[in-house]
Amino acid sequence: QVQLVESGGGLVQPGGSLRLSCVASGRTFSPYSMGWFRQAPGKEREFVARITWSGGVTNYADSVKGRFTISKENAKNAVYLQMNSLQPEDTAVYYCAIRQLRTANYEYSGQGTQVTVSS
Repeated sequence: QVQLVESGGGLVQPGGSLRLSCVASGRTFSPYSMGWFRQAPGKEREFVARITWSGGVTNYADSVKGRFTISKENAKNAVYLQMNSLQPEDTAVYYCAIRQLRTANYEYSGQGTQVTVSS
């Protein structure tokens, strides 16, 4: 079992920035990729961004392209999400997720971190 701990959320004004962090631990940590998902009140969880662990290939949801940047630090088992030009519609709980090697689905184990964009 892999444990994921997210941090870095908070309250920010529209146009502001936040940087989310996720640190993974556990003996079975063997990722193909890691990603960020978010869930707004009353909505389903949605994909935000992902990065492959070995090659660093990134993908983003259309709604965040050009504003968010995902990165990783292999030595720390960490993945980050730099969020710029935040808008009220970005308000959600953000979850870190891992897709292990030889699996098809992402797994979540953290509590998420709340991001609120409001003036």
